[in-house]
Amino acid sequence: MSASPKSVIDAAQKIKLLLLDVDGVLTDGKLYYGNSGEEMKGFDIQDGLGIKLLQKGNIQVGIITGRMSSLLQRRADELGINPVIQGREDKLTVLNELLPSLDITLDEIAFIGDDLPDLAVIKKVGLGITVANASSTLAAKADWQTACTGGNGAVREVAEMILTAQGKFSEIVRQYQ
Repeated sequence: MSASPKSVIDAAQKIKLLLLDVDGVLTDGKLYYGNSGEEMKGFDIQDGLGIKLLQKGNIQVGIITGRMSSLLQRRADELGINPVIQGREDKLTVLNELLPSLDITLDEIAFIGDDLPDLAVIKKVGLGITVANASSTLAAKADWQTACTGGNGAVREVAEMILTAQGKFSEIVRQYQ
């Protein structure tokens, strides 16, 4: 992980909720279809552990995505991700609808996206993050960009950065020794 500017570390110290886009963040952004028309997605196991590490650090993880996928719901259930909002391109509207039920403020939310549908949320939350292979327009507006690409450890990289900023990462790692 590359060094983070002080403003990013300061913002990361406040985070209580990490919201994720899916295609291009939790996956590599490619859509795979089988001969029978079934959709397939690949999820990075290290990203999954990163989500679990965040949860151990009392940081909630949620999803807002424009596509619908039963595969995503299965993975979210396996990881204990909640909320999971699918099929909504209007991500800022979703965020505004969620806020009253979350009991947190916008500056306590981080969001990871990869393309233009994520722009409004990235600009609104306390810590807007994009993956290494994000659109250049989005990268220019994000507070921080990962070194890893979407679906290849970017979520894990963010998890470690946030937990380190909050002074929780070393203790969580000790639990594995």
